[in-house]
Amino acid sequence: MTPKVLVLTGYGINCDMETQHAFRLAGADAERVHLTDLTNGTRKLSEFHILAFPGGFSFGDDIASGKVLANMIKYNLGEQVREFIDAGKLIIGICNGFQAMVKMGLLPGLNGDYTTQEVTLTFNDSGRFEDRWVHLRANLRTKCVFTKGLDTIYLPVRHGEGKFVAKNPEVLARLKKGNNIVLQYTDSEGDLAGYPHNPNGSVDNIAGICDDTGRVFGMMPHPEAFQHRTNHPGWTREELPEEGAGVAIFRNAVEYAREKLL
Repeated sequence: MTPKVLVLTGYGINCDMETQHAFRLAGADAERVHLTDLTNGTRKLSEFHILAFPGGFSFGDDIASGKVLANMIKYNLGEQVREFIDAGKLIIGICNGFQAMVKMGLLPGLNGDYTTQEVTLTFNDSGRFEDRWVHLRANLRTKCVFTKGLDTIYLPVRHGEGKFVAKNPEVLARLKKGNNIVLQYTDSEGDLAGYPHNPNGSVDNIAGICDDTGRVFGMMPHPEAFQHRTNHPGWTREELPEEGAGVAIFRNAVEYAREKLL
């Protein structure tokens, strides 16, 4: 059997086709499903093994990036999402998808609480939209399913509200202690560094986090934007593998689903 992936689309989400293609490259049966088809009951989350919230500008980033999408899902699909997690399935949010996940309380999901907002993603310190490639360091101690086997990865960011902030020092300490911090921005040597290496001013250079199970994951950089060597800004100057490094994140999810959920 082949793992089935629901790639959410509609209302300003615009990285859905790339995300679908990345999951297909990784061996999944990925389908783009409109948000309305979920909220009106035409489709159910239970049909799928993996749920992806892609990047984009859902609802025009009105109020705050991801906020309207977060409320749409939380108050229309909250029970289905919780059942999805309880069934051992996987969720990934990328950029705007990550923003929506934190604003509905789905992440960090500390102690199994998927409804209380403990962190947010707010305006970049630079005061402008950042579109650049960044070096990332993966936490080797994390339970995160999506980053298994990864040490470092080079991916693009493109966002105006990517600064990670925790509600209070206790939440940040809990994230560190539980190894919920999955990805951090670094310089080319792998060391934590300031702007432009940390493109938004995120606290502790945080670029991605997961819940306590490691199955619910969000990140600001775009792995779906690095699927082939020609996506890399140095592809004409460097010897690179044919497959882009971002595909590994999707392959990890598909392999987990194939082993654990089928």
